[in-house]
Amino acid sequence: MFSTLTEAQLRNRLEPEKGIFIAESPKVIKVALQAGYEPVALLCEKKHIEGDAKEIISGAWTEDEEKQHTFPVYTGSRELLASLTGYTLTRGVLCAMRRPKERSVAEVTKGARRVVVIDGVSDTTNIGAIFRSAAALGIDAVLLTRNSCDPLNRRAVRVSMGSVFLVPWTWIDEEDADRRYFNELHQLGFSTAAMALSDNSISLDDPVLKKQERLAIIMGTEGDGLPKSTIAAADYVVRIPMAHGVDSLNVAAASAVAFWELRASPQSTKGERA
Repeated sequence: MFSTLTEAQLRNRLEPEKGIFIAESPKVIKVALQAGYEPVALLCEKKHIEGDAKEIISGAWTEDEEKQHTFPVYTGSRELLASLTGYTLTRGVLCAMRRPKERSVAEVTKGARRVVVIDGVSDTTNIGAIFRSAAALGIDAVLLTRNSCDPLNRRAVRVSMGSVFLVPWTWIDEEDADRRYFNELHQLGFSTAAMALSDNSISLDDPVLKKQERLAIIMGTEGDGLPKSTIAAADYVVRIPMAHGVDSLNVAAASAVAFWELRASPQSTKGERA
């Protein structure tokens, strides 16, 4: 699993319940374990057995015995592991983990007030950065279209510093060419805000956006941006005010700005999230 399988093979699209993913670095692995992810096997340099990986192997990262698992540990020299995996391990420790069961949009967004829809973003670095901002800036859930990058991609997990394990997420399916996923979001009580430049876009700091009890912020890929049908179907089209003639930001940077500005107001809280 550490040397012969591609990301797509690890994911196992035909039998998702058998899919696994690879988490890298002791800190990220411990975040995943504490979030309830099940380890399958650990691969590390020999020196890390009594070093960075010791707490993971011993189960010392939790006092809950039900969360502790028995799993094989494979080890070798730095050179051997590099030849096995095809790259030099940045932190010297890899952990194969079971993929969680896919959850419904309704389940993931239950009680949520601010969610982000990632529409067609395929860059692993951007996915990881968006999740990190989402966790830090008050986003309750992340929804991804099927043509977006897998959040459990090894690089996306590493860039997120384990934030993909902290924010509930799932895939959201397109319904048709025009309405796409909007019907489901509206049925769940969300207003939708597409981040895009258009003739009818409003500023990110427009007060009407902060007043929304439940808001889905839709982020598109760089370059092409969001599809025209998505922009047309959104309740609001939103732009970030720019200076010096700059017309856009990297999607990861734009998401951080949008998440902070559109964070839910404590005054309108109707109850704790279920």
